Amino acid sequence: MGEKIPDDLQYTRNHEWVRSLPSGEVEVGITDHAQEALGDLVFVELPQLGAQVTAGAACAVVESVKAASDVYSPVTGRVTARNEELVQKPELLNSDPYGAGWMMRVQADAGAAGGASIGARDYAEFLKEAE
Repeated sequence: MGEKIPDDLQYTRNHEWVRSLPSGEVEVGITDHAQEALGDLVFVELPQLGAQVTAGAACAVVESVKAASDVYSPVTGRVTARNEELVQKPELLNSDPYGAGWMMRVQADAGAAGGASIGARDYAEFLKEAE
């Protein structure tokens, strides 16, 4: 198991990652484990700009030659940015899931509880248990 799990991110058990930005927004993407399991990604459907997303609810879709998979929002809030480059180059999710492959940015609602995110060590442990 050679997946990358950066220490500075939070993770969900649905294999999304969350990066807190200085602006107060969070950046969201799928983990290296998720892209590895899906295989070569050929299509990405992102939420609309300004859309309201709910923690734990499906908000995007990634499709590979093998399968389509929902992406679940780790936070409740409003989509403030979406990575338009993924529409033309979904393979960025495979080549750089924690960088150029980010999917969306969300301004979390004030007082909204985040999803059940866990740290890198706990996520690595979760992956081991799931094997």
